[in-house]
Amino acid sequence: MNLAWKEMKKSKTKFVILGSIVFLISLLTFIISGLANGLSQDNAALIKNLPDGTIYMETAAEETHALSAIDMAMQQAVLSENDGAFAFSIQMGFLLNEQDEQQSVAFATSTGSAQFPDVKKGEIILDRSLEEDGIKQGDIFTNSQLDGEFTVADFSNGAKYSHAAVAFIHPDDFAEMYRTDELQMLFVPEAAELGAIAGLQSFSIEAFLNTLPSYSAEQLSLSMIVWFLVVISGMLFAIFFYMMNIQKLGLYGILKAIGVKTGALFRMIWVQMLVITATALTLAIVLSQLFEILAPSDMPFYLPVSTTLQLSAVFFAIGFAGATLSGFQIRKAQPLQAIQQGEG
Repeated sequence: MNLAWKEMKKSKTKFVILGSIVFLISLLTFIISGLANGLSQDNAALIKNLPDGTIYMETAAEETHALSAIDMAMQQAVLSENDGAFAFSIQMGFLLNEQDEQQSVAFATSTGSAQFPDVKKGEIILDRSLEEDGIKQGDIFTNSQLDGEFTVADFSNGAKYSHAAVAFIHPDDFAEMYRTDELQMLFVPEAAELGAIAGLQSFSIEAFLNTLPSYSAEQLSLSMIVWFLVVISGMLFAIFFYMMNIQKLGLYGILKAIGVKTGALFRMIWVQMLVITATALTLAIVLSQLFEILAPSDMPFYLPVSTTLQLSAVFFAIGFAGATLSGFQIRKAQPLQAIQQGEG
């Protein structure tokens, strides 16, 4: 421990440079991760907010929920035999206000469910993000596929789908607009433990999300960037400590000759890594949380504590691995050889 502190004080510039690089990379990683989570919520919060369970859609739809249609007899059988199960549909569309201005929404409807709000025929419940656009309770909207009108009854929190606000409507209104009484999907809660159903394909929540092209493409791209930055940080640790160890082989040889164990030298490297990583991550976490507070409201940024802790653990793990790999030459070197190499 003392050796680690003494060296850091002696070579402050080197360690400050490394710490600054780790800070910038970790800050960028947190921000991109926050954007990935924010886009994920903005793209599929309606599905992500469902409890653990299984989603079923028609096998013939080939993982495209808009083409799925659950037979009414099958729907009734599943709902009657499984507590908490419900059928639902999601379809992209639009609303027209009294000035004929168009608002893109994702229409959603379901059979009785605690996960979807109860909507009366002719009423509509919108995601609260539309309230910020000036839409208020009691506003009237129309749709070219519906003979009647929609009256805004209330607003819902966190109801987004395909980057559009969700508009919850009554099943009868949905049936009139899309000319079908059959709903697209069934949801069965985990506790029901329903097995395979003939003619239907089952999906976990995560597997269903991956059937959405925009969702999977977005998340894959951003996740690759995040993990690429994490790998870069590990390589930085390995290269930095490797170069420092090469320069200090003579010193290590002297220390080993006077009885300092190899384990003590490894602990010195680990302490230095921990100090640098902890300092850089603390600053990065503070600034990323500040960014979440100050970011514009229309920017999809969401960085929960769980994600921050997971990324921090990964940074510590990869920093430890990088520092350890760079120190293997210390274990292999003999004291006299190290001294000679340091003097060469």
